[in-house]
Amino acid sequence: MRWRLYGLGIPLGALLLTAVWAQAARRPAPSLLELGPLTTAVEPGEESPGGTTTVTDSGRNAFGRSPPNMDRARWPEFHLGKRVFDRDWSDPDHLPGLGPLYSANSCMTCHVKDGKGRPPASPTEPVVSLAFQLGSASGPGPHPVYGEQLDLHRLGEPRGEGTVEVSYDELPGEFATGEAYSLSRPRYRFKDLAHGPLGEGTPFSARVAPANFGLGLLEAIPEEALLALEDPDDRDGDGISGRANQVRDVTEGRTRMGRFGWKANQPTLLQQVTHALVADMGLTTPVYPRAQEPQEAAPTPDVKDYDLERLVFYTRLLAVPKRRDWDAPGVLRGKAVFRALGCAACHVDRPFETVEVPGFPELSKQRIQPYSDLLLHDMGEGLADGRPDGLATGSEWRTPPLWGLGLTATVSGHTRFLHDGRARNIEEAVLWHGGEAAPAREHYTRLRREDREALLAFLGSL
Repeated sequence: MRWRLYGLGIPLGALLLTAVWAQAARRPAPSLLELGPLTTAVEPGEESPGGTTTVTDSGRNAFGRSPPNMDRARWPEFHLGKRVFDRDWSDPDHLPGLGPLYSANSCMTCHVKDGKGRPPASPTEPVVSLAFQLGSASGPGPHPVYGEQLDLHRLGEPRGEGTVEVSYDELPGEFATGEAYSLSRPRYRFKDLAHGPLGEGTPFSARVAPANFGLGLLEAIPEEALLALEDPDDRDGDGISGRANQVRDVTEGRTRMGRFGWKANQPTLLQQVTHALVADMGLTTPVYPRAQEPQEAAPTPDVKDYDLERLVFYTRLLAVPKRRDWDAPGVLRGKAVFRALGCAACHVDRPFETVEVPGFPELSKQRIQPYSDLLLHDMGEGLADGRPDGLATGSEWRTPPLWGLGLTATVSGHTRFLHDGRARNIEEAVLWHGGEAAPAREHYTRLRREDREALLAFLGSL
């Protein structure tokens, strides 16, 4: 049983982990990990992780471009989809669609420039692109009062279902070379809850908005290629036991492999988009005809069919940016370090070939390299949220793709990573890895400084 201190939102295991890290900080530094003269060469096509859909833009709009292999006759549809993505659904011209409860009034509120969201930097900063998904203390399913997600806004009212105050604790650590580091662990305090406390033992999960590009390519990876990477019983003994989440496809009425979301809880891009519409904005569609509040299905969906088609078209075709400095000696050294530490066991560094996608020649038969297996992996107690999602346990997370990682600061204006944005930079994200990734993290802390810098240079080039 996973115990949680509510009001503070701190898993008891995380408190124990803090004590372990504090004790480790007082121990003698471990010996350095000598990797020797690792080298690796530039591999064909690795500078273009999205195949011929890859865009060369490395500026503020790098995540919001159409693919260069798209026929110009399709540009108007792409830009119409962008207008739906940017639409403020609180505008009177689009009412009564929004809400009545909602977390954001547009897609771009959380996915600014199609990039990543971030958590508040201090308790006084309002929550914008961080959602709080809720569960039930009595078993699977949504919270019996607040539903699947805590909505912080209500249409026409000064506040929604409550507010959340986010603060942080610092967890000190030390590399084998003697340099200190510190990790930032979030605390969540739920305040002004409209219908009373969540209840003792209620699981919740804080999740920032992910970047939107490359989703059509991820959907086009053959399922068999991903399932071939599963090893739930760790038969090869490498400590990595990835497995696919199996979730319900609500349009087809069957169970399928999940690919999208922090816990791979959505099987298709259509379902990912329509679930976000209803969960984040209370906007109904034929896929989800009911908003979060108990009610009958809307006789007419809030989002018109043609707007939904345009929105899915847009999100499906958002292109992947080209890598930078992929052939620099330090980056190539970092790629070798990445492999030597075992990072590629989950963030697979070999390319996939996409299937033939009907109606989307741009996405078909592309050689892509997202640096992910899209499988669930146990990331340890430090990152656990205690909230199951499909087959995913409270400590399992989908391997996030790494493409575009180094452009986060340019596009999104911050360098917050992981599911709740607790990591303030790429290095902190590495240091938070636990569970199956704990050996790789331990090896990282024992690297010489120049090898750590090489690994970070490689990750920044993605």
